[in-house]
Amino acid sequence: MLTEKEKQFITRWEQVREKEGTVLAKLLYGLPMAMLFGLPILLFIAVVYFVSPDWYTKVSNRLSSSLGTIIIAVFICILFYAYFRMHYKWEMNEQLYHELKRKANKEEESTKK
Repeated sequence: MLTEKEKQFITRWEQVREKEGTVLAKLLYGLPMAMLFGLPILLFIAVVYFVSPDWYTKVSNRLSSSLGTIIIAVFICILFYAYFRMHYKWEMNEQLYHELKRKANKEEESTKK
């Protein structure tokens, strides 16, 4: 027997599964959490760059012009995390949906007999 919560999940997921399944939706819905992980890194880089701009060159023997490369790499990591986190959540919801539908169909067949 399906609970009320499971029935609500099935109806909600049938309404939003196509919309949430697009690449753009996964990126947009995943960005807030990904920014929570990426922004502290970018903030640290900005603080180090403005407070002590010579620190990076002293430590690594590189020019501070590689800062742009680091920022681009962090943004790529943010996008990667945003997409794959939401893709994982979408796949888990899709799997749960199929399991609940199968369970509902079995119950329906058993009541018909």
